[in-house]
Order: sequence, then C-alpha cells, then structure tokens
Amino acid sequence: MTRSSTQTAIRELPLFPLPEVVLFPGQQLPLHIFEYRYRMMTNTVLEGDRCFGVLLWDGQANQSAGVGCVAKIMQHHRLPDDRFKMLAVGQERFRVLRYIRETPFRIGVVELFDDTDTEDNPYALAGEVRELLDDVVRLSQKLTDRELEIPPIPRSPQELSFWIASNFHGASEEQQSLLELQDTAARLRRESEILANTRSHLAARTVLKDTLGG
Repeated sequence: MTRSSTQTAIRELPLFPLPEVVLFPGQQLPLHIFEYRYRMMTNTVLEGDRCFGVLLWDGQANQSAGVGCVAKIMQHHRLPDDRFKMLAVGQERFRVLRYIRETPFRIGVVELFDDTDTEDNPYALAGEVRELLDDVVRLSQKLTDRELEIPPIPRSPQELSFWIASNFHGASEEQQSLLELQDTAARLRRESEILANTRSHLAARTVLKDTLGG
C-alpha cells in the first residue's frame, strides 16, 4: 500500500494505544469504544477524516510504541449510551515525532512512511513465503483433521508481507518489529524464517501423530 503523493507526510493524529494489538496496512480492526475519552476521540475523528493512529501499548513499561498504523473508520454504529461499535482498516504506517496533547485523549505529530526501495527481488521471496504458508496450512489441517478457511491471499509482495505479519497472533513484539521494518524483502525474509520454523515443528508433530496412530 503506497502512500499517495498528495498526502502530507507529517500531520497531527489522535492516538489510540491498544495492548496486544499491532495494526498493519490493509488489516481490518473491529473495535468496541466504551471508555469516555475514546468516545470523545471517536466523535472528533468522525467529524474529520475518520482517521486515528493505533499504537501497541506496553503495560509493563507503561508506554506506547513509537511506530504505529493509521486506522480509518469504514463503518460505525453509535449505541444508545454513546458507546461505539465500528470497523476500521489500516492505512499508512507512522512514527511519532512528539506529543502535543495528553487530555482528554492523546494527540501526536506523526510522520507517515512507506517501505524504501531495495535491490532484492521481493517477488521471488513472496513466492517462497506462499509455498511455506501452503505447507503450514496443509500440516495444520492434517494435525487437526479439519479444513482451514483461508481468506484470499494478497499477490503484491508488500501486501502479502503485511497480511502474513497480521496473522502472527499472540506475538505482538514480533509483529511490532515487522511493522517497523521499511524493507519489504527484509520483512518477507523474517516471515520466511518464522514459517520455516513453524513448518518444521508441525512436521515433527505430524510424524509423531502418524507413529502413534492418532
């Protein structure tokens, strides 16, 4: 997902820290907004361009990550008590330059960014990642004895890299590292390593299951 040349690279953005959530471009994010300050944020965002920033929140360090992803509200439903249920979709990534307001909700000045060019061939790497993903799905289905429903997989190397990263559930630190990379090939190489390790683990479990007969 490439940023439009007509968009401003630096802008002010309401910021929404979320624990265990790393949003990637193109990923859908369903949300239930109930806390008062974020209801205020949502009302403000809906009056503007419907965009806010999602940042991974580290509860132990009591701070947000410095890199996040813009979320755009695509659908919303206002509940009778002014809570919201809504669906947002990831847009551009950004890095926080500074915070300019903390209450009632945080607003920061952010710089939007995209991947930079690389000498590597991301299409070849993307093909390898798809093959590894196919193997992981096949082995998972064999272990669980059930068909896995896989949504359409993006063809673009960059979109594929974001899609793969968004599905590394329960590994928010790894996801954050992948979000911060500015090289599609580097992101795909790291995902290839993770999927290869997963494939080896699943293959070993499959052999054990076959040996023990179930």
